[in-house]
Amino acid sequence: MLLVACKVTLTSIDERTTDRMTTGQTLALGAVAGFTIFLGLPLGRVRSADVRLQAGLSALACGVLLFLLWDVLVHGVAPVEEALEGAVEGEGSWGEFFGYAALLAGGLIAGLMSLVYYDRWMKQRRSSTLVGPGAAAIDEFASRPWIERLSTGRQLALLIAVGIGLHNFGEGLAIGQAGAAGEISLALALIIGFGLHNATEGFGIVGPMSGESERPSWAFLGLLGLIGGGPTFLGTVVGSAWVNEAMSIAFFAVAAGSILYVIQELMNVNRKFGLPVLVTWMLLLGLFLGFATDFVLEAAEHAG
Repeated sequence: MLLVACKVTLTSIDERTTDRMTTGQTLALGAVAGFTIFLGLPLGRVRSADVRLQAGLSALACGVLLFLLWDVLVHGVAPVEEALEGAVEGEGSWGEFFGYAALLAGGLIAGLMSLVYYDRWMKQRRSSTLVGPGAAAIDEFASRPWIERLSTGRQLALLIAVGIGLHNFGEGLAIGQAGAAGEISLALALIIGFGLHNATEGFGIVGPMSGESERPSWAFLGLLGLIGGGPTFLGTVVGSAWVNEAMSIAFFAVAAGSILYVIQELMNVNRKFGLPVLVTWMLLLGLFLGFATDFVLEAAEHAG
């Protein structure tokens, strides 16, 4: 359906312009690519007493995130390698290479260690004893920030959405840049591929909540979708007007660090299920789903 809709839109674009997509058309298609993340979010309300289903969903989410980590690192490292090749061949400067390399390393550290320290701070807050008796203790708990009152699974889902959102901002930059440059076929290919990516990312976001007895509200799932998918549209807006290589590296690096942290946490959760065979197969399935959507993107780009 996404492919058909994009082809219809592309046909109307080609009828009106031969060298450039309008800003409105580019933004509309960027919004479509980001919206597909909502397709996988309703799975977060599925509840089952079967621990195998819970383990399968959690492992599937971990597999999707493993692919995203690879995908983000490839996009973040590529400009650094190009700068290195340019410096070695005398066509670029060593200063640019070292600057990009420092930006990549700094982004990775910021994305990963900020969540490590935040998680430690949250655990210390949870372990602190409520001082008031009875109603006073309840009032003290209610006065805490809403994120501290979320369950562990919901907090992890929120962190996944943030990491994916940073990744999707970079994807939006690519869509906006292609549209602004008049590369209509490339823009369409990116929208199709990223749209499929985002559909699988919805599974990755809700995976940590599969083992909880209480269903997440539709409002909370909507918030996760906006955090994870909304940056695709925002990146398209920025990319249509202005693109900077250093900014792209920074966003991809921070996204890689945050996704790496979440994978580390999910691996720990998956081990606790005690179903290593099922978990491993579902992890591979999630990884294969990620690569399958990437192959669709590559095929569409070359066909265009």
